[in-house]
Amino acid sequence: MNNFDWIVVGAGITGSSLSYELAKQGLKVLLLEKDPNYDNATRYSYGGVAYWSGTDNYSIQLCQESRDIYHNLSEELGENTDFRELDLMLTIPVNNEPRAIVENYQKFFIKPQLLDPKEANEIEPLLNTDYISGCLKLPHGHIHPQKTNNAYQQAFLRLGGTINYQEVTQLLSQNQKIAGVKTNKEEYYSKNVVICAGGLSRFLLQNMGININIYFTHSQLILTSNVDIKLKALVMPAILNRLDIEEKSGDSEIKSLWNNPNDEIISDVMEPGAIQFLDGSFCLGQISQIITNTTAKLNKSLAEKTIREGVSKILPDLQNLPGKVHNCLVSFCPDSNFLVGKIDNFEGLHLFSGFTSTLMFAPPLARRFASWVTEDYTKMPSLL
Repeated sequence: MNNFDWIVVGAGITGSSLSYELAKQGLKVLLLEKDPNYDNATRYSYGGVAYWSGTDNYSIQLCQESRDIYHNLSEELGENTDFRELDLMLTIPVNNEPRAIVENYQKFFIKPQLLDPKEANEIEPLLNTDYISGCLKLPHGHIHPQKTNNAYQQAFLRLGGTINYQEVTQLLSQNQKIAGVKTNKEEYYSKNVVICAGGLSRFLLQNMGININIYFTHSQLILTSNVDIKLKALVMPAILNRLDIEEKSGDSEIKSLWNNPNDEIISDVMEPGAIQFLDGSFCLGQISQIITNTTAKLNKSLAEKTIREGVSKILPDLQNLPGKVHNCLVSFCPDSNFLVGKIDNFEGLHLFSGFTSTLMFAPPLARRFASWVTEDYTKMPSLL
């Protein structure tokens, strides 16, 4: 009973959507997840779907596919994902020239609307106009990430899929061919394994001598309970310093640090923002720290203080909402939007991770991945 057509490692939105799409093709699929509490990047996510963010024909097509999928996903999966469309308000700090910032967004196929502080405040009354010189407004999709993840998993189970909560400790191989995985409890066998383990993907592959351009940040944010105050838009900064530190992680000097993991903070940024889910709860702020040790101890008291101080500048009414700091690993690729495809060094080994905009890219690419598997495997991208 431990033999499967495919084994998927990691049950965040990447692994859950991919498992579902593979099972839809009639394949026998095992989904493995180490943490039944799902303390992962999907759970601690704003839930934004940036379908405006395509920059070339391929990514534009994926954006359009993603939007189409989400519009029908609740009906398809049989459970509510809380999908909606709302305004994304990208705040520009008061000491920055708005027209210089808007130029950075001209590469996207949907161009933002530049608003002055008064116009921005009319759309989102909670914005502090004394702190911003303007806002960029974009159409944005939004889901409840945990509800969507659960919906994918329940649909996967109805298709005959299997979910086991066990930690993968080793990838099994023989003569450069994948044979399955070993967990902290038992072994499972398959000629096809796909890694969807987010920030842990790097180390699972390193254990097989595979070094690939995927890294992670330690992300921290505040989650609140349901409150009466109402935020109309998704608010984030227009200048995303997180992307800068991710890009610099590809530099040779920093890349070498990943070979000897420790608790040193290499880079550290805080981005003030907020989203309110339909149930009334909030996500506030996001701290992104590049620390090479996956189990590094984080200073949550300092994180909460830093996030609240940052949020107080743009959304002062939200500063003191009761909430708790949570943390997770967030994978990224410094020179790519994602890493999806087969690793030719090991026959049967695949990667589905490293997304810059996970909730936007994962569903359409999961659907394409399953089509490559069953229709024309030669079209699947090779990563090495």
